[in-house]
Amino acid sequence: MLGELSEKEIEDLLTEQVIGRIACYADGQLYNVPINYVYGEGYVYAHSALGKKIAMMRKNPEICFEVDNIESVFRWKSVIAWGRFEEITDIEEKQMVMQRLIHRIMPFANNAPDHPSHGITENESDIGDKVELIVYKIALTQKTGRFEN
Repeated sequence: MLGELSEKEIEDLLTEQVIGRIACYADGQLYNVPINYVYGEGYVYAHSALGKKIAMMRKNPEICFEVDNIESVFRWKSVIAWGRFEEITDIEEKQMVMQRLIHRIMPFANNAPDHPSHGITENESDIGDKVELIVYKIALTQKTGRFEN
């Protein structure tokens, strides 16, 4: 049976997952990429090194976000949401978001303290000067969800 997720089911799926996909558009090009995230208060919070995704979202902050839970080809849930990229520059908010991200994704990481590209390391010097972590949030403005079971 195919159906629509309720608002609560949409919120639950966004909250329980840790990997979603951001689709962005700039300069006539589409780009869709997976991200680690944490969800709360109507925002998707994430971080990234400077690269194509950040450059495109800075040019056009309107994005599409997708997350799903697939148990089988005939048993799944999916949420698609639209929103707006907002780079976080306030140091206290950045620290709070990074702590939320670290606490959320650590249980899913192998050898968690050894991921300097994600800003997760026992030694801050492992991150080095080469990686600039951009912390951002997506203010979700519209959400829809579907399921099959």
